[in-house]
Amino acid sequence: MDGITVPEEQIVPMQDVAKGLRGLRIAFVNVFSVSHADGSWTLIDAGLPYTATTIRRWAEKVTHTAPNAIVLTHGHFDHVSAARDLADEWNVPIYAHPMEFPFLTGQKKYPAPNVGAGGGAMSLLSPLYPRGPVTVGDRLRELPMSDSNHIAVMPGWTVVHTPGHTAGHVSFFREQDRCLIVGDAFCTTKPESFFEAALAQKPELHGPPAYFTENWSAARESVQRLADLKPAVVIPGHGHPLSGAELPGELQKLAARFDAIAVPDNRQNPAA
Repeated sequence: MDGITVPEEQIVPMQDVAKGLRGLRIAFVNVFSVSHADGSWTLIDAGLPYTATTIRRWAEKVTHTAPNAIVLTHGHFDHVSAARDLADEWNVPIYAHPMEFPFLTGQKKYPAPNVGAGGGAMSLLSPLYPRGPVTVGDRLRELPMSDSNHIAVMPGWTVVHTPGHTAGHVSFFREQDRCLIVGDAFCTTKPESFFEAALAQKPELHGPPAYFTENWSAARESVQRLADLKPAVVIPGHGHPLSGAELPGELQKLAARFDAIAVPDNRQNPAA
């Protein structure tokens, strides 16, 4: 499952991803702060277990205030684990797509991982990863959207429902500068390999983490939907943010070759 090779010069520094947008990488996963014109800011995703203090200190250093909300791309353990502690400390709501609610309210745990996805240690270790049920408490709210999918707590951004990795996975798009936060809809490094994902961060376009992706048909459609937005900047949950004139074309290649690049051999089925 080789990815679409991306030149090193397309890597965007995490400390200045785009206007008002900064990132923090913790081990193999990213969280982001998005600042708004009114002086408020939003935390996107909430990292690994036991990282609340790390995230809070970083966020308050770069923003100097508490956020208006924590917004989740989805509820997997590496994107949600510090959410409850941070929300309680900052006294803010946590927003997610309603299809993620059963996994964030203690009702259900995510499906068992695909240990046979291959590609590296992350797949082999996937049975050890927490998959819930998680309870983030009474701070959980449904993503606030208008008919045009604008997000009240993130002015200028729209929600793009991108199911596949999970049923309620979402991405976020800012049309003004074509900035796209993709969560785990796809990655810019090989997510199945711990050493590449956590250390080398080799810039390549890959599909979502194969060991935890639930619906490959939906994931394929979501990547095509995001590629059609022709983003100028891509901000992933795993890997480096990327930009450059070649990026839209590279995303179209990922969408066109999605099955060969992203879908593991034991899920090579159009209905999977």
